[in-house]
Amino acid sequence: MRNFELPGRSTVMAETGAVATSHPLATSAALRVLMDGGNAVDAAITAVLVLCVVEPQSVGIGGDMFALYAEGGRLPVHGLNASGRSPRAASFEDVSAAFPGAVKPVRNHPHAVTVPGAVDGYLTLLERFGTYGIDRAIEPARRYAADGFPVHDRVRSDWRLEVELIKQDPDAVAALLAGGRLPALGQRMAFPALARTLAEIGAKGRSGFYDGWVLEDMLSKLNAGGGLHQAADFSATESSWVDPISTDYKGYQLWEIPPNGQGLVALEILQILQRLEAASGDPLSLTRFHQQIEASHLGYADRDAFFAELRDMPTTVDAVLDPARMDAQAARITMDGTLSPVPVPDYPGQSDTVYLTVVDRDRNAVSLISSVFDSFGSTITAPKSGVVFQNRGRSFRIDDPNHPNAYGPAKRPMHTIIPAMLTRGDAVQMSFGVMGADYQPQGQAHVLTSMIDYGLDIQAALDLPRVHASPKTGGVQCEAGIPPMLRQGLQDLGHRLEIPEKAIGGGQGIWLHHDTGFLSAGSDPRKDGQAAGF
Repeated sequence: MRNFELPGRSTVMAETGAVATSHPLATSAALRVLMDGGNAVDAAITAVLVLCVVEPQSVGIGGDMFALYAEGGRLPVHGLNASGRSPRAASFEDVSAAFPGAVKPVRNHPHAVTVPGAVDGYLTLLERFGTYGIDRAIEPARRYAADGFPVHDRVRSDWRLEVELIKQDPDAVAALLAGGRLPALGQRMAFPALARTLAEIGAKGRSGFYDGWVLEDMLSKLNAGGGLHQAADFSATESSWVDPISTDYKGYQLWEIPPNGQGLVALEILQILQRLEAASGDPLSLTRFHQQIEASHLGYADRDAFFAELRDMPTTVDAVLDPARMDAQAARITMDGTLSPVPVPDYPGQSDTVYLTVVDRDRNAVSLISSVFDSFGSTITAPKSGVVFQNRGRSFRIDDPNHPNAYGPAKRPMHTIIPAMLTRGDAVQMSFGVMGADYQPQGQAHVLTSMIDYGLDIQAALDLPRVHASPKTGGVQCEAGIPPMLRQGLQDLGHRLEIPEKAIGGGQGIWLHHDTGFLSAGSDPRKDGQAAGF
């Protein structure tokens, strides 16, 4: 039970259906869908499209999407990979030559832009498991884009950090700034160009984005900046149904999208933690945080050494999670000090993402995550369509042509966004996810172990103070809520503490209580989000 004398949120309890998103306008839109008789997929796609408008720094139709879906809250778990590919005409040599000596492409160059897969993903999920047509699902988002929406607190805070980069593109200035300035808190913002594009998708479906005047506008913008994108790259975009990967943690099964996503890191962290001596009953204990930090460093080192599309990886999922290997990884972690040297790969740190989950009256469960990667992605904006392009190509390596994740034509980069689903037996126990780019695997492990090992409910687990074992710096970012004694203990063990630029990640989750028939939902206070049910 939370301390009601302190600021906080109670877990939302409901019976018929529940929604948890990172923005209240998206939550209310999804809840209306459920109350009008739509299912979880209808509600999820409606919500994410609203987020593409009201949380533009985190997500947009110029981004990518991953999803997990369980029909009736039972196995099997279906996985959908809607991440886009690099242009077919772009080679490693072309891109590396454009950025001599760099490890990855420059964020706001078209070489960092992979073809957006999100729109195809939204349509693919809706067509297979939804009951709504895209015209109906997209309408709330179109209205917000056309008529305007109030700028929320966390959205504005993230927006503030990108103003100077936005100003480098006149089309981005016109679309994303209010008279050339950062929007004020509560200011009405509208995206009329994006509204026209959403209407086009609503009327024509896939061809409304990947063909016609919208495509012409996107290609014109990218090519003018030096991009090698062609119409064939967009027409060839197709989401992939995949078999999720999983691992056991103390009688539960955690499900993830396989690489090119980084969900395998979350599985590895849990397997390492499961082998270590259990920490005390205090969820803020030094032992617990130290073990999670070290396990995260080991997982990220593996990720950045060989994670890529499965076809390009020099190893397999089973080999990564091999019990003997996990034994050896766990044995490297002691309470005598930190790993030496700390594995420090060169990879982007925290970025912006939206995660949402919906469970409906039939217990259909959707775990969905979508993103433009960095805040406002590349910030490159197509003027007539209002599409802001992601910068997922920045995840490719351009310093080593032999690296599994090296830039290449028609290739998906290693991806940070990872939806999750937890099962017990053949039933879904929880649909959840944690936002924050690199942070996501350790965030999932943090939330999951907070619930399974320490008995916290979903809201309390999301509220708990966080640290981030940064794979970019090798340091440990500490939120303000980390107690002084824990900070000192981490320093004494050799961890180099850092101040995060912003609150670490975000998250949402819905727990299914099969014994009572109720649902409990939580939404992270680090975002503007909201959980609701009925």
